[in-house]
Amino acid sequence: MILFSRLKEFDHLKHKGVKLLAVSKGQSVNSIRALAEEGQIDFGESRLQEGLMKLTALKDLTQIKWHFIGQLQSNKVRGVVKAFDFIHSVDSLKLAKRISRIALEEGKEPIVMFQVKLMEDANKTGFFKDHLLEVWSELIELPNIKVTGLMAIAPIELEVNKRKTLFKDCRILADKLELKDCSMGMSRDWEEAVEAGSTWIRLGSILFGEHHK
Repeated sequence: MILFSRLKEFDHLKHKGVKLLAVSKGQSVNSIRALAEEGQIDFGESRLQEGLMKLTALKDLTQIKWHFIGQLQSNKVRGVVKAFDFIHSVDSLKLAKRISRIALEEGKEPIVMFQVKLMEDANKTGFFKDHLLEVWSELIELPNIKVTGLMAIAPIELEVNKRKTLFKDCRILADKLELKDCSMGMSRDWEEAVEAGSTWIRLGSILFGEHHK
């Protein structure tokens, strides 16, 4: 159970249009339920099987919106499309096409964000800026997906000013593409992300606090 939560400390961000995504991967069902009872609505999972277990256990909490934030393998697309409201991590045209086709088959319309790679990072996937612009007209014509924004992750070793630049570049690109959302900023860098124009910040233990599984 949750022993303490910092949820209320982030209330001041609401008037800036910044939404909190509670990263619930690795957290217990009881911890998620407790945070939901404090008013948190959006929860993020990065593994399909773990996410499905939690969705089933918490199906009575109909207000919860579930976000998939992990790298999405092609064989997991159908499960994610059927179960999740948002997909933040669409990192290729091929994956976007598969999500679109399966969403059409399943009668779903997930909200999606395209993951962008604005600097070299061997640990992350995503669209490079030039490639995203090159295939943009094809991406936005795909049926049964609702494109609202971009998602970016700063390399963990990046120093503060370079992180700020990366986040600003993501916001500029989203504005160029007339997208309202930027999913960027985690526990270590959410303040820089908000300053740059993030609309979704992805926070884990900083929201859940101390817990027991």
